[in-house]
Amino acid sequence: MINRIVRLSFEPKLVSDFLAVFENSKNHIANFPGCQGLTLLQDLTDSNVYYTYSLWLEESDLEKYRQSELFEITWAATKKLFNAKPMAFSATVNQIIK
Repeated sequence: MINRIVRLSFEPKLVSDFLAVFENSKNHIANFPGCQGLTLLQDLTDSNVYYTYSLWLEESDLEKYRQSELFEITWAATKKLFNAKPMAFSATVNQIIK
């Protein structure tokens, strides 16, 4: 299972635009083959910073999404709203401690 975290920082006045893009695309992303879940998180201290957290069965599933028309359209609408370079991290679970 691949855990994908993407940190997105937006111009404060454009946050509502991002939320509209996310609202329109979230179900399509969550239902993309291989996607096992999608969560949107908001930073506690910087209200214009969001994180997407998604779970993918295989790295190849994530890569197929990243090469898809869905990603291309969603990313094009999102990237013009940034005020900083996004950061993306992919990881697998090594240990879970209660």
